[in-house]
Amino acid sequence: MPINALDMQIDLHRRAVRATLAALDGSVDLGAPTPCAGWDLADLLAHMTVQQLGFARAVPGERTTVAEWAPKRVDEAVDAYAAACAELLAAFATITDAEAPVHLPEIRDEPVPARLAIGFQLVDNVVHAWDVAVSVGKSPELDDDVLAAGLTVARQVPDGTERERPGAAFAHALPVGAGSSALDEALFLLGRDPAWTRP
Repeated sequence: MPINALDMQIDLHRRAVRATLAALDGSVDLGAPTPCAGWDLADLLAHMTVQQLGFARAVPGERTTVAEWAPKRVDEAVDAYAAACAELLAAFATITDAEAPVHLPEIRDEPVPARLAIGFQLVDNVVHAWDVAVSVGKSPELDDDVLAAGLTVARQVPDGTERERPGAAFAHALPVGAGSSALDEALFLLGRDPAWTRP
């Protein structure tokens, strides 16, 4: 039986999440600087963990408050993040209706369709796979179709004042370099410099 569009989107998302986990495989320095200004790796993982858990709660229809999405640093940051990813992927695997309402208070007051929630999460994980990988001296392991899907979403992300709020995942867009790869273009659009390397 051919895979449908929703199943394909969920599969792309799953592989993006797994790329973030692959970047954390092995020993990591939680104090390492990251491309996210002012965040070390522990801060970044705290943000990523609460995002995974927030979406995992939202997909079944739970309503949360913005305060519940506040990142919290923990000692076992990698283990906590891995557990959050497992919970997220289990929740996303239950999605059968692309239009089902998902309440994401950090994004807007009104619920968004599940297909948009998946897209938000996909691009977030593509970018964070790169964030984590370069912070630990690796290259992200992202499939071409995952990168293409992430770029499609990145091109649709508004570059407004919401990117200026404390703790925002994305800074204002940077000029896209000529001949940029799909990953580099997505990074530029979401305020990352693809040339960033760990100091």
